[in-house]
Amino acid sequence: MITPTEETRIEKAVRVLSRDGLVVYPTETVYGLGADALSETAVLKVYEAKQRLLGKPISVAVSDIEMICGIADVSPFAERFISKFLPGPVTIVLPVKNCLPGDLSGGTGTIGIRYPDHTLALELISAFDCPITATSANISGEVSPVSVDQVNVPHDYLLDGGVLPGIPSTVVNLDTRKIERPGAMLDEIAHFFIENAK
Repeated sequence: MITPTEETRIEKAVRVLSRDGLVVYPTETVYGLGADALSETAVLKVYEAKQRLLGKPISVAVSDIEMICGIADVSPFAERFISKFLPGPVTIVLPVKNCLPGDLSGGTGTIGIRYPDHTLALELISAFDCPITATSANISGEVSPVSVDQVNVPHDYLLDGGVLPGIPSTVVNLDTRKIERPGAMLDEIAHFFIENAK
């Protein structure tokens, strides 16, 4: 449950997102930089804020399975994986649908998706009712922030969630069934892939 104060903060953050603004928000890993993932203008602002090269993909965050299915093709294998590990500190890579701005996928044909296990993040995305960007709130190449004083990107609003764990999410491509970046829950994910091998 969220408190009335948190509810007010989320309402403010949603207003910022709906105007193509940038919101820093907490997750169960690090602070993320959120913008409307369906808005090309907002997505470009994220690249500018992070000083990130266009063409380098950026993940998005969702608040439920339906949102995942709205932006990506979900196979039966991916469904099994999602039901076991999400929400949680995992980024899943799936074939992208054409509703998202092309910059997010960087021409790869896939999109990284986070379904974070953090109340404030989920409340924010759910209230906005649309996927938001899920890249760390730092200049590209610098330390991913675990506290608000480490956030070094321009933003319009910040949701303070205290000090975060800082263990990066494990990135898994559910199409190729490969672990692309080891991180949280690595052993459980590797075991799942072995158990569900073709």
